[in-house]
Amino acid sequence: QVQLVESGGKLVQAGGSLRVSCAASGRTLSDYAMGWFRQSPGNEREFVAAITWGGATKIYADSVKDRFTISRDKAKDMVYLQMNSLKPEDTAVYYCAARRVLPTRTATDYNYWGQGTQVTVSS
Repeated sequence: QVQLVESGGKLVQAGGSLRVSCAASGRTLSDYAMGWFRQSPGNEREFVAAITWGGATKIYADSVKDRFTISRDKAKDMVYLQMNSLKPEDTAVYYCAARRVLPTRTATDYNYWGQGTQVTVSS
């Protein structure tokens, strides 16, 4: 089993920056890819970014490319999402997820999920 706990979500103004974190624990994580997804009311959960545990491969949704950066700290079993130039449409609950080996853009490919952290961007 893999346990994931997100933190860092809060209210920020448009144009601002925020970093959300995901603490991972449980079984050996060295062969797990980590992803960030988000969901706003009335919408499906959508892909944001993902990374291999080694960090060599990162993928992003077009809507956040050049604004968001995913990273990981293997020593601390942490995954981060740095969000810059935030827009009101980035408002959502942000979820951390894990799956074996390769990162994908599909939520149903991920086996483990955190409880989410709320990010609200005011205009």
